This record gives sequence, structure tokens and C-alpha cells, in this order.
Amino acid sequence: MADIRNVFISHIHEDDDGLQNLKDLLAPKGVEVRDSSIHKGKFNNATDEHYIKTQILAPAINWAGVFICYVSPQTKNSEWVNWEIEYAAKHGKRIVGVWEHGEKECDLPDALIEYADALVGWNGDSVIDAINGKDSWEKPDGGACDLVPLKRHPC
Repeated sequence: MADIRNVFISHIHEDDDGLQNLKDLLAPKGVEVRDSSIHKGKFNNATDEHYIKTQILAPAINWAGVFICYVSPQTKNSEWVNWEIEYAAKHGKRIVGVWEHGEKECDLPDALIEYADALVGWNGDSVIDAINGKDSWEKPDGGACDLVPLKRHPC
């Protein structure tokens, strides 16, 4: 029987196909991902930013046990991705960055640098470990990242 995980995968819409690839990466390892994020298969016609944030995104993030940020070169510039990460952090969600498959390394969203608990390469075991609470920082190839001074502290 699969280990079912409720997650919200923050991403830009151009990366929608990568969400299924991520789910497919984890399935052979016995993890089924139920994703509450908005994507092609779950699109909405809302246009009001406040409504989208409070009535669509916030409940979807609140439902998820873990927040995943799908990291691609365009993710850094997305105001929506940064807002989603900040919202997840304010609500105590575990935040895991996962490098896009084949990514060589790109700039990360500012909020991910600030709030991530883990950042992992495209490796099913690493992603599962990060979801399950292992704090690790990896480059896209799975090698260790350089240490980054964090601004936050426990309070």
C-alpha cells in the first residue's frame, strides 16, 4: 500500500508537466502524492488577486501537510511563488524545494532561500527524506550546497 502525502506544489504554470514527473518519480518508491496546487488539470477563472490568495491558494496550502516548491529558472521571478512560500512559512508548513529534472542550477526564489527547510535534487529518496523531515541542502545533481547564512531564528 502506498504512503499517501498531501502536498501543495508551488510552481509556475509553464512547469505544469513537471508536477506529474515529480509524482511519477515518487510512485515507484511507494509514495503517492495528492497535490492541492492549481495547474492545467485544476484551473480556475478567478481574476481578483485577493480572492485567489484567500479563497483558492490559502485553503489549498492549509490542507497540505508539506509545501513543495518546484524550482526552475523562471520560478525565482514569480510573485505568486514567493507569496505562496511566505504564506506556508507563516502557517508552519514544512517547506521543501525540489530542483526541476535536468536543471543545472539557477537562482532560487527569495522566499525559498529565507524559509526552506530542505532543497533537494531530482532523486526520489532525497525528496521523500525531505518530505519526511530531513533537512538537507543539495545542488541539482544531489551534491551538497554551499552554506547560506539564514536570517531567521527560532522564537
